[in-house]
Amino acid sequence: MRLLYLLLVRLSGWLALLARSSASKDAELLVLRHEVAVLRRTNPKPRLDWADRALLSALCRHVPRQLLRHRLVTPATILRWHRQLVAKKWTHPHRTGRPPIDPELAALIGQLAKQNPTWGYQRIQGELLKVGRRVGASTIRRVVKRRRTPPAPIRADDTSWRQFLRTQASTMLACDFFHVDCAVTLQRIYVFFVIEINTRYVHILGTTTNPDGPWTTQQARNLVADLDDRAAEFRFLIRDRAGQFTASFDTVFADTAITAVKIPPRCPQANGYAERFVRTVRAELTDRMLIFGQRHLRQMLADYVCHYNHQRPHRGQALRPPSPTQPAHTDALTPVIRRPILAFTPNGGHLVGEDVRHGKTASGVHS
Repeated sequence: MRLLYLLLVRLSGWLALLARSSASKDAELLVLRHEVAVLRRTNPKPRLDWADRALLSALCRHVPRQLLRHRLVTPATILRWHRQLVAKKWTHPHRTGRPPIDPELAALIGQLAKQNPTWGYQRIQGELLKVGRRVGASTIRRVVKRRRTPPAPIRADDTSWRQFLRTQASTMLACDFFHVDCAVTLQRIYVFFVIEINTRYVHILGTTTNPDGPWTTQQARNLVADLDDRAAEFRFLIRDRAGQFTASFDTVFADTAITAVKIPPRCPQANGYAERFVRTVRAELTDRMLIFGQRHLRQMLADYVCHYNHQRPHRGQALRPPSPTQPAHTDALTPVIRRPILAFTPNGGHLVGEDVRHGKTASGVHS
């Protein structure tokens, strides 16, 4: 119906042209040619639907060959349209070559190549044979290449910071500073802390207004003394390149077989666990209350870190605290009582703690 309507409109227009003079027709042709030239400059490849193609194909044979050079389509375009119609009619499914690999098997190959940097294509092929999956080494190579995983020698030598941290998380510590400005004196206080990467357990080592090398070294000695026998569980300490971390600071940990690893310059994401704790303590504590001095800050940090280590859920620990002091309860019918940890305003506040069931209190942080 659309094509019939289009033909009817065109025929009525052609009948109206019979009553016009030759001079007006020639003038209209010149104007139309110029408009076509302008449209070609703005859009050299216009989009034609099937009705436009049918009309142009039917009328092009009645147009002189010299004028076809000024049209939107050429004879080669008409022939290409015809070949496409024939190809659509006689298309058949092409089933040549090997069948595609199962997506689940391809995902398994990619996982084996990613988690085992030293395994080559034939080693992965042998591991798959053990579970009854017969795949060629060339297919494994193609799947690994499609997932942008380098070959085994390159994978074994190319260790990123993310892989290093995940592999050595149980034997690693990370340390850093963050500062707090006093509300009245505007004095800047620096807080030195150490976090256990595997459990996210945080140690607040001290606060000072002048974090120099000797002070930082003494805090390192205090940490080693507090860890006592647990110091043998750690092998690496991640730190930045700040001037407070002197050679004597590294020596304190070297005496307990802990190697200080310096992150690259201007690369704080390499010490991401410590940086994430800084963001957490700012969002939940220091940005929500006014600090009036070092004594006040030490008291607030002690209460918050106790909540952070023993009660606050962590996504990296399956929503469990680093060192929970009470077991998780599953009974949802008992009442829950909220107990604020840091409450300085009688009304309002922000609850950050976890819900403790069986009539006990739910710890939280109020600002």
